[in-house]
Amino acid sequence: MTDKKILIIGGGIIGLGIGWQLAKSGASVTIYDSAKAGRAASWAAAGMLAPLAEAHSEEPELLKLGTQSLACYPQWVEALEADAKMSVGYRVEGTLIVGLEPDDTHQLRHLYTAQQDLGLDVEWLTGREARAVESALSPRVTAAIRCATDYQVDNRLMVKALRRAYQVCGGVMHENSTIERIVVENGVATGVQTQTSFQAADILILAAGCWSAQIKGLPETIVPPVRPVKGQMLALQMEAGITVKNVIRTVRARYPTSVYLVPRADGRLIVGATSEEMGFDTRLTSGGVFELLRGAWEAVPGTYELPLLETWAGLRPGSRDNAPILGETPVENLIYATGHYRNGILLTPITAYEIAKLVLTGETSEIVAPFQLDRFLK
Repeated sequence: MTDKKILIIGGGIIGLGIGWQLAKSGASVTIYDSAKAGRAASWAAAGMLAPLAEAHSEEPELLKLGTQSLACYPQWVEALEADAKMSVGYRVEGTLIVGLEPDDTHQLRHLYTAQQDLGLDVEWLTGREARAVESALSPRVTAAIRCATDYQVDNRLMVKALRRAYQVCGGVMHENSTIERIVVENGVATGVQTQTSFQAADILILAAGCWSAQIKGLPETIVPPVRPVKGQMLALQMEAGITVKNVIRTVRARYPTSVYLVPRADGRLIVGATSEEMGFDTRLTSGGVFELLRGAWEAVPGTYELPLLETWAGLRPGSRDNAPILGETPVENLIYATGHYRNGILLTPITAYEIAKLVLTGETSEIVAPFQLDRFLK
């Protein structure tokens, strides 16, 4: 336990996760969020826990961080569900990555080879074998990779559970409360200026997602290089005869958008997501929604018949190298936990455990050391 006053800027899933771990240890923690906590990128996500499916484009350290965070999930879910007294929709059916044309199969084979080189637990399936696993798949599916250990969680339920668990453990929450600036004196972070007053803190944790670089008061040299990357998404309602059990991801060599389909226990089927460098613009576009619907229909033709429930767009926090920024900064008492890009939900447990450990013991583990801000300062 620490008697330090800890202030977290940002009440998304990362800020809430860290806050819960610290409050659980008996620390004095306050979260400030400029809107309603957990309703930005955390709410817009699909909740895939997919270090294997995304491994082809990852650095080895990021793959290691992701697989280690996935390994934490069973204990994380058990503790969170116990504290929050609710389910977070954790599911372990696995993931299928499918191709629909010869070009896709070539790309899929390239991905499979890369995954095998990394020693990952993946399996090559023919189109027929893939349809035996997931009967709703198109007859056009030529091949698939099965990632049996890539799971999912219902991110919206996890947000609700973390809010509840954080407050049950004694954490304080200020919503719709904008931080005007971080106050740094002689190289030491001393607190924040809100719209109404100065709030002193012994430790500040910046976890404001894609808004992390917008908060004033930081020395120019250490402003985190985090930008918004827009993702448009939609939800369909599964019906009798048109249901999906596994997470399905497509590889499309000739199209701008590969899609994923994520089934939920309540019957929703989440379809995502575009990846657009459009600043803070969260408007939906006809082209974006069209690409998602087309991609879903090509992989699972039955989606053509399903009711459209919801459409939305979120802003992922992408860093300069699209890996998270975690740990201490050159400003004393200022810690970063931002820039998680596409992997915020996956990396929530490891981020929360490691940042809480850093606050409580001063230790930075080997697993997070490669993700410190200093990699951009060299």
